[in-house]
Amino acid sequence: MSARSNAYKKAGVDIDAGERLISRIAARVHETFGPNVLGDLRGFANAYSLGGQAGLFSSDYSDPVLVACTDGVGTKLKLAFETNIHDTVGQDLVAMSVNDLITCGAEPLFFLDYFATGKLDVGVAEKVIVGIASACKAARCALIGGETAEMPDMYSKGEYDLAGFAVGVVERDKMIDGAKIEPGDVVIGMLSSGLHSNGYSLVRKLLLKGRGRMDLAEPVPELGEALGDCLLRPTCIYADAVRTVCSRYKVKEIVKALAHITGGGLIENIPRILPEACAVEIDTALWDRPPVFGLLQEKGKITDDEMYRVFNMGIGMVLVCPDYNAQAILRTLRSKRASTPSRIIGRVVKGKRSVKIKHASA
Repeated sequence: MSARSNAYKKAGVDIDAGERLISRIAARVHETFGPNVLGDLRGFANAYSLGGQAGLFSSDYSDPVLVACTDGVGTKLKLAFETNIHDTVGQDLVAMSVNDLITCGAEPLFFLDYFATGKLDVGVAEKVIVGIASACKAARCALIGGETAEMPDMYSKGEYDLAGFAVGVVERDKMIDGAKIEPGDVVIGMLSSGLHSNGYSLVRKLLLKGRGRMDLAEPVPELGEALGDCLLRPTCIYADAVRTVCSRYKVKEIVKALAHITGGGLIENIPRILPEACAVEIDTALWDRPPVFGLLQEKGKITDDEMYRVFNMGIGMVLVCPDYNAQAILRTLRSKRASTPSRIIGRVVKGKRSVKIKHASA
């Protein structure tokens, strides 16, 4: 090893560790490639074909529009550090971006990740990136590259941060925008797996700090499982569900709008897809919320309104459609191909763009 390399290593950056990581993850990442991916992991950038002999999309799109978004996992990562469980946060990373992408009807094409840490632990990084690759396969998008940054003194020992970037494509005249929503339409909720990746600063304050501190490894009777297992359950990826529905029903006329329920909950996210003169009434008696939300509300003595403004409360994605089509769409979502438990959770009414929550206890 050269003197220069030794000096950099003594400063806290191990170039060889980065090379070892690439060699470990290469096979899993390549599993996400299709004929559209034109490069490999060794270049400075990668390429994805939208047409030509290698492409899948040249005959499907006459006026393709590229759609892009980015997100992270947030303080849920703190639980991964504490439990030393690192394979689930990769799915969280992919889901947070891909679920945003599909709300306009876009087909996910490819994904890139950014992994930053103080000192690179190849084994930990491998688990994270293998999780990312597995989630990309589930979403049917290629993991075409990423960046691993080793930055001594920037992060505490054993910690890292993640960011993800997704790109998709949609035909311009098939972009789902909510413009045709009208009073009488039905709001369908696709159930979440739990907390997903939002609200963890509050979760950690209520359950893992001070007098209320709970043991992540201990079973919690109210949850029916260990607290750590519940809190680290990964975010659902709704790409196949949305893909299936959009392939069977006309977008815009029938699949009128989709909303990813993340930070801000139902109250803040649904209005983003509504026309100015439409409101939504949600009835919380129409679905069973996961028990973790009851635990959090009790521990923090949080009002119903704040709970529905911070957390997804058991609904990870919302779809708006005409009343006439609602039952058929529910059957499609629950089919083997989509495999997404779903419920009618409310309706569109006349009013100023907003969401009104009717609480089950009211």
